[in-house]
Amino acid sequence: MKNRAVVALFVAFLLSLPALAQQPASSNSTDQSSQAASSSNTGSSATGKAPLQYESRQGFWGKVNPFARKKYVQKQTQPIRDRVNELDELTAANSKMIKDVDSRAQQGIQMASAKANEADQHAVDAGNKATQAQTTATQANTRLTTVEGVVSNIDQYKATNQTEIRFRPGQTVLSKAAKSALDDIANPLKGQRGYIVEVQGFSSGKGQAAIATSRKMADSVVRYLVENHEIPVYRIYVVGMGNAPMQATGSEEKPKRMSGGRVEVSLMKNDLEQLASSSNGTTTNVNQNK
Repeated sequence: MKNRAVVALFVAFLLSLPALAQQPASSNSTDQSSQAASSSNTGSSATGKAPLQYESRQGFWGKVNPFARKKYVQKQTQPIRDRVNELDELTAANSKMIKDVDSRAQQGIQMASAKANEADQHAVDAGNKATQAQTTATQANTRLTTVEGVVSNIDQYKATNQTEIRFRPGQTVLSKAAKSALDDIANPLKGQRGYIVEVQGFSSGKGQAAIATSRKMADSVVRYLVENHEIPVYRIYVVGMGNAPMQATGSEEKPKRMSGGRVEVSLMKNDLEQLASSSNGTTTNVNQNK
């Protein structure tokens, strides 16, 4: 009987050991929770929870309880797993935020680059337009200078071509050679402007008879120019000089008189034709610039 009682006491002692070992651990967990609560008042971690505290009291069995149950171990390790999972979620959220920020930054950089390129293109276009405007202004200034020169010299005609038509005494009909000479003067005048034709008739004889004869010869020249070359009458100036002496030429000291009759035809031009040519050139340049 005594032996059985001793064995029973020994078995009961062994069964009570796990309970005794868990009491210090529970007290440690209570201490940890109190420490976590106190630390939560002083500061917080990145997860928003109090940091895990180091377990200073190890209990009766030390760090590892050989008689710990599975639920007990899960209960002890659950806070660690929760904290690790929460850290993983925070890491994933931070990575996503970083990617979003980087994506927005790249979009902003691309938009800024596009705006800068657009601004550069506008600047180039503005420079081209300014250059064109400067060119147009220079051409306009040149044309204005030309126009001023032409207007100031509008009544200044210069002889560009001259021919002499000779008549036999008492005749006013143009010969074949005379018509050919007039054709040489009149053919280039088609479509031109800024010119006049000066026709002067000279005739031998005296007084009004010579003047009338010289005028008839000059009229025959004018009639041919108007009818055959369609030169406007308002561009032709006719004068009968009668027996006025010819201009002295070369070494001659005095003007000489001639027998028979003659008509001097002079083509006189001012600068209007030059102005028209420069105007056409300016218009072509402006069109090309556009």
